[in-house]
Amino acid sequence: MDKTNSFLSPKYWPTWLGIGLLRLIALLPFKAGLAVGRMIGTILYYLIAKRRRVTEVNAALCFPDLSDEQREHFVKDVFKNNGIGIIETAWSYWGNHKSLGKRTQFIGFEILEEALAKGKGVVLLGAHYSHLDLGGMLFSLYGKPLVSMYRQHNNPLMEKVISQGRARFSTPVERKKLREIVRLLRKNEIVWYGPDQDFGRKGAVFVPFFGQTAATITATSKMVGFNDSPILSLQQRRAEDDSGYIIEIARVDGFPSGDETEDARLMNLAIEEGVRKAPSQYMWVHKRFKTQPDGNQALYEANNC
Repeated sequence: MDKTNSFLSPKYWPTWLGIGLLRLIALLPFKAGLAVGRMIGTILYYLIAKRRRVTEVNAALCFPDLSDEQREHFVKDVFKNNGIGIIETAWSYWGNHKSLGKRTQFIGFEILEEALAKGKGVVLLGAHYSHLDLGGMLFSLYGKPLVSMYRQHNNPLMEKVISQGRARFSTPVERKKLREIVRLLRKNEIVWYGPDQDFGRKGAVFVPFFGQTAATITATSKMVGFNDSPILSLQQRRAEDDSGYIIEIARVDGFPSGDETEDARLMNLAIEEGVRKAPSQYMWVHKRFKTQPDGNQALYEANNC
């Protein structure tokens, strides 16, 4: 049985249902989409206790000045933004890109032009915002092709859907295909890379992120060194008044420093700068601090707070 026919087996029916719902969601007009997304996020806040717990721990660690009431409000906002992120993903795969582009403000793209003029490609330092794919799509509307590095999905059908969706606005490349990345940088391409998740101790150093010790991979230094490529930060956010989006390019000062640990610190600082402009739009539902230098992996357990 070929892969296309295998996707018709019953085990993929729930995935097909989800894909069908996303295709319908993509038809929603902008304001209605935001409203439905907030509703989805509110429902998920009450349904997904484990992720709510993770978000609560992250909020307590990274925003210690918040009162209990403020922290609860922040966590609810994170879930609402993740709900909106589902809508925004559907828009990026199947929606009206031109309409969204008219709602987008582009800042700092002269920095990108300056970097591309060197002819060595650009490593675009991204982060896992709730509107992750939408940011890539909006970036492409400026007229610059984008190569997006990603980790392969465990569900083959979802992998196919995600790859096809991202192909509308980028060239998706699995993150382990380093030779392909080097080739593209040498062609002066822009390579998006999001190193802001905890992948364990291997290939990582421990540096601060929002004042907390975070296992941070050093692969970014190696990637920049492949072709002596400049590195820039991609910051994205939805406007506070829900009028549209802001896609901003910023410099990563001091990178590369010649030291992988210092590079990791500078990288986290650049990502943090972008996140602080709209903190609840970041994916705080991930266990960013699960790997610690002392080997303690219990940070997110209920009795450890």
